[in-house]
Amino acid sequence: MPVAPSVAPVTSQVQTFCSAILGGAFPNGNPNVPLCGIQPSSVASPVGSIPGVADIEPYRIDVPDDVLADLTERLRRTRFPDEVPGIGWKHGLPLGYLQEIVRYWLEDYDWRVHEARLNRYQQFTTTVEGQRIHFLHVRSRHQTAIPLFLIHGWPGSLVEFLDVIGPLAGPDDPADAFHLVVPSLPGYGFSGTVTETGWTPRRIAAAFGQIADRLGYQRYGVQGGDWGALVSYNMAELRPDRALGLHVNLMNVPPPAGEDPPPTPWRRRIGRAGGGYEAIQGTRPQTIGYLLDDSPAGLAAWIIEKFHEWTEGPDERCGLSMDLMLTNVMLYWVNRTGASSSRLYWERRQHMETTVPQRRVTVPTGVANFPGELTRSHRASAERYFNIVRWTELPRGGHFPSMEVPDLFVGDVREFFRPLR
Repeated sequence: MPVAPSVAPVTSQVQTFCSAILGGAFPNGNPNVPLCGIQPSSVASPVGSIPGVADIEPYRIDVPDDVLADLTERLRRTRFPDEVPGIGWKHGLPLGYLQEIVRYWLEDYDWRVHEARLNRYQQFTTTVEGQRIHFLHVRSRHQTAIPLFLIHGWPGSLVEFLDVIGPLAGPDDPADAFHLVVPSLPGYGFSGTVTETGWTPRRIAAAFGQIADRLGYQRYGVQGGDWGALVSYNMAELRPDRALGLHVNLMNVPPPAGEDPPPTPWRRRIGRAGGGYEAIQGTRPQTIGYLLDDSPAGLAAWIIEKFHEWTEGPDERCGLSMDLMLTNVMLYWVNRTGASSSRLYWERRQHMETTVPQRRVTVPTGVANFPGELTRSHRASAERYFNIVRWTELPRGGHFPSMEVPDLFVGDVREFFRPLR
């Protein structure tokens, strides 16, 4: 008669999975780790068919050489437009600046260096409601660390957090330690394109909640800016019993009738022209997508213009490192997610109710106000929607604080979550 299957192989598989998910190192050459490029890996997951476990698979970035060769050829053949002499930034990103970016991209930038930096961190993919979601999972060495989601927005990516992962996950003081989950939004980066409508901030929040379940995290913090803030709002509202704290660096809720939101330097400097990107992406994401996914120079212009305008005190050149900005652009380019990422703006216009809480969020909430942020809310307005326990006015930084002022960003996150542990 058939022999009953042994329990030992299942135990071994669980140990393999737990080692991967909970912090075991993935040295190069480990046969259990699929080498994933742009497409999902065909290598079988080492965890077999264990219920609830096979849904998460290790991932490693390995962009094919032909993708990089195609990028180089397209950059070399860039057909630059003309420019009105002396116009500067009034018409958008200046021609000379874009030519400088393309030259640097071709001659000095090395994707493989930055790919290796990303691959220092354990990465996984999972599927929620048919949508692939990619995320970094960085376990702290401190056993008392608490899980924390770091959620990016547009035109960013998880690259926004590269300079804060180390300080947040590996501080000297265990009281400041976090296990980090850093997802790519659906339709962004290595999560790949969205193939259906309906991926609103609320649906994304629910999907990230499922990732927390699959990782075994019962309680966790959430942090976000830009779209990441809206997703974080929804995560706290949907699961108030699971979210131990909500920290955002963008608070944007409607003011009471007849009142205006606080003025910001960005609004005074840029005015209505600064919202042109939102009008295009919110109504014609497919049309702009033809440019974004076909021309790397066009994609870089569209994204780096925002880094220039949205960082604090911009001058003729954005203060962020060219390598960091181009690595962010590369996550859009190699995954062809220029069009896909734009669709989130269209979704917002169809489902405005998903951008603000539908009921007051009782989860303790901290707001880090950076002086160069695009928009902000009065504290009294925010308190109508959130249980505000910390409201900080930071001395420096803009829309991308984890890139611009990582020390201030890390400090505020630590201070907020310290009493909530």
